[in-house]
Amino acid sequence: MAGHHSPALSASQMEQLAVLGERRTAQAGDVLFRVGDATYPFIAIEEGEVAILDAAGNELVRHGASSFLGELNLLSGQTVFLTGVATQPMRYIAVDRDSLRDLLFEDGPLSDLVLTTFMSRRAALQRVEGVGIEILGPRSSEATIRLVDFARANRLPFTWHHEAPAGEEPPVVRLPGGIELKQPSSGEVLRALGIGRELEPREEVDLLVVGAGPAGLAASVYGASEGLDTLVVESTALGGQAGSSSRIENYLGFPAGISGAELTGRAVSQARKFGARPASPYRAVGVEPGDGRHLVQLEEGHEIAARAIVLATGAEYRRLPLAGLSEYEGTSVFYAAGPPEAQLCGAARVAVVGGGNSAGQAAVWLARGGALVTLLHRRADLRETMSDYLIKELELRGVVVRDRSEIAELHGSDGRLEAVTLTDGTRLPFNFLFLFLGARPCTEWLGDEIARHADGFLLTGDAAGAANLLETSVPGIFAAGDVRSGSTKRCAAAVGEGSMAVQFVHKHLEAQPVAAR
Repeated sequence: MAGHHSPALSASQMEQLAVLGERRTAQAGDVLFRVGDATYPFIAIEEGEVAILDAAGNELVRHGASSFLGELNLLSGQTVFLTGVATQPMRYIAVDRDSLRDLLFEDGPLSDLVLTTFMSRRAALQRVEGVGIEILGPRSSEATIRLVDFARANRLPFTWHHEAPAGEEPPVVRLPGGIELKQPSSGEVLRALGIGRELEPREEVDLLVVGAGPAGLAASVYGASEGLDTLVVESTALGGQAGSSSRIENYLGFPAGISGAELTGRAVSQARKFGARPASPYRAVGVEPGDGRHLVQLEEGHEIAARAIVLATGAEYRRLPLAGLSEYEGTSVFYAAGPPEAQLCGAARVAVVGGGNSAGQAAVWLARGGALVTLLHRRADLRETMSDYLIKELELRGVVVRDRSEIAELHGSDGRLEAVTLTDGTRLPFNFLFLFLGARPCTEWLGDEIARHADGFLLTGDAAGAANLLETSVPGIFAAGDVRSGSTKRCAAAVGEGSMAVQFVHKHLEAQPVAAR
């Protein structure tokens, strides 16, 4: 498992930890924490060695002097997934979780070292069989599939057994430490693991952010840091679609790119640091605009009364129903074509799938960057769906257009695409695939009071008759990121809109007398 070369703490960092924590000793064979424990301290080893074991007692890795133990569950407060046993007499420093958190906010270098290590350990754990939760249920059970997708999106280590125990309705979930949950909701699983806050039946806040992708996380970081009592609700996974993207190449300040998990993981830590409260998974099911306070209903009967709301629910990109698609997403299958993708695809064989203008623009742009581009679309004639000037551009740039073409199968390995097979049996060699099949905004839960474009995206500013750029047709309700009509569907743009929306929230709140509670 990754982490044999555990990053070392400097002598001064060890001293800092000793001031906050306490020095302890252990004998060979002593258990420092075990699978299923509710919590454990941050442990920095001064002398000796610790073996990390999975639930079955298999050794995964050993850590020695000046390394530290722990992974993401130490910060999120999740149930412990692994067991730590001293293999020789040891001296160590134990720091409790809350003190550690305070230190991470004050000390940049230590914070970087610890967070990066925790994230890479979690990524490694997800590849280890038999760690984390067990999900029992067949592929034919929709509820089981939903739970597996949910565990994946939330980066929970899990093992999937394809049958439920005899006589049980699937799914059954076994937690570390052996507790069994029957047909739990995803929220029950998270809360049983000690993650995810319980919300009161009714909460009152200054700012409610709906959706915790880049736009929602930015709004909550800025809202909370500027003194607004901020609650963030998210129905699936903190980080949204960006969180599952394996690499975000064009994010300002990260010349080597950054993984979506790391970018959004840092943003969630940042939001928590300023006192924003992320609550997931809670799905918003309705909104009632009010005077001074707007009410948002969540599933399971919760409601939130907020003086201002930022809607950052994003859009779902239509995916192709292909086996193994998720293995390629973010490395060789993309849903947007920009400078980083054009650079990646220079001189490679690329397929753009879709018949609309966004597909045409992407094909032209990639071809200009030197890629060999084929446009695949379902219909008999591209003119039904694409503007003439783009069709001329495609010819000019040497883009091959294939009518009546749909992909049936992907071929490749390790996330690298090599070829596709079409429904008529033709096999074509491609290294990259760009899907422009349309995006569906997550707005179907909103009532008619909030104005939408015909395609369902939220209108803001002038288009909505609103005073502020990102305000919807209801004063005090704002939209940011992919859900907003006219947004660029880019991670950095979503972050910009999320932080800008908070400036308009302040403006709105200043004009409002404080509502009587």
